[in-house]
Amino acid sequence: MLPFLYPRAIGQPSSFLFCAPRRLIPSTPCLHQRAIPSHPLSTTARRPKYKTIQELRSRAKFGPFSARAAVLFFTAGCSMLIYFRYEKERVERQRVADMSKGAGRPKVGGEFHLLDHEGRAFSDGDMKGGFSLVYFGFTHCPDICPEELDKMARMIDLASPSTSPSPLLPLFITCDPARDTPSVLKTYLAEFHPSILGLTGTWQQIKDVCKKYRVYFSTPEGAKPGMDYLVDHSIYFYLMDPEGDFIEAIGRQHSPETAARIIKEHMGDWKGGVKKK
Repeated sequence: MLPFLYPRAIGQPSSFLFCAPRRLIPSTPCLHQRAIPSHPLSTTARRPKYKTIQELRSRAKFGPFSARAAVLFFTAGCSMLIYFRYEKERVERQRVADMSKGAGRPKVGGEFHLLDHEGRAFSDGDMKGGFSLVYFGFTHCPDICPEELDKMARMIDLASPSTSPSPLLPLFITCDPARDTPSVLKTYLAEFHPSILGLTGTWQQIKDVCKKYRVYFSTPEGAKPGMDYLVDHSIYFYLMDPEGDFIEAIGRQHSPETAARIIKEHMGDWKGGVKKK
């Protein structure tokens, strides 16, 4: 668009004044402004208001911790401590069990064939599928064997569940086969616990099984009932796993409660299935 030429007023020199035209701007409606709140929005949590100076000092003294947070922290700490202690004991038990099976270690246990106190054949294969607790002794033992068999009975009751059948098979292998016949073993062991199974055999069979379990055997060959001879043996309970492998020896230093706890812990660590006895 060309500019307009306006003449000056009359009496003024004849010249023209150039004026640029005005650009028309369309009118727009006014935008209504939203009211700004008196308290602007904030992403941070509002600080708690304290009514008294004592509340403020208490907050400053204990910081962000509260009684609930302290209880949760204490509970979590105790749980972790208990877990790590249990795991440490489990690893130690596994180490003991693995050491007994390691290369260069004398093997405890092995193949044998004997008779139980009912006159039935019994072998090491009958021990597999469940845990076994093996003890060597003889019925004419004056003091040690009765004490250890009382202890064994207590261990059985503590380690095995109250309901039958039991996952633990207790075995008593005689070191005096000449006098400890099946019937003698049956009568003798019934005085201590009904689940203890007595085993006997020939002199050579007993000697072989004692050797495989690393048990001291001193009964003379050819001994007859009524003869006066000395019988000596080792005083240990041998805990065997469901595969027939030796786990741990329990000695006289272990109380029945401690021995039962050891047995139950090994049972709990076992990953395979267990055949009920």
